[in-house]
Amino acid sequence: QVHLVESGGGLVQAGGSLRLSCAASGRTSNRYVMVWFRQAPGKERESVAAVTWYGGSIYYSDSMEGRFTISRDNAKNTVYLQMNSLKPEDTAVYYCAAGGLVSPTAQAYDYWGQGTQVTVSS
Repeated sequence: QVHLVESGGGLVQAGGSLRLSCAASGRTSNRYVMVWFRQAPGKERESVAAVTWYGGSIYYSDSMEGRFTISRDNAKNTVYLQMNSLKPEDTAVYYCAAGGLVSPTAQAYDYWGQGTQVTVSS
């Protein structure tokens, strides 16, 4: 079992930045693909970005690529999502997840954190 805990969410003005962290514990493996999803009120959960165990990154939305950067520190069992130039439409609960394969679909991931709220005011 892998336990994931997100942190770093909060309230920020449009144009601001936040850095989310996802700390893994338990049966951790640096071989897991780590991914960030987000879910806005009334909307489906959408994939944001994934990072492979060796640091290769995949961004699932043109609107986020260039503003968001995913990274991982395997020594700390932690994944990060640096979010810059935030927009009100980025407001959502952000979740991290871990799994064995790279995929934009939530069903591909076995372990999930509880989420952290990001609110961007205009």
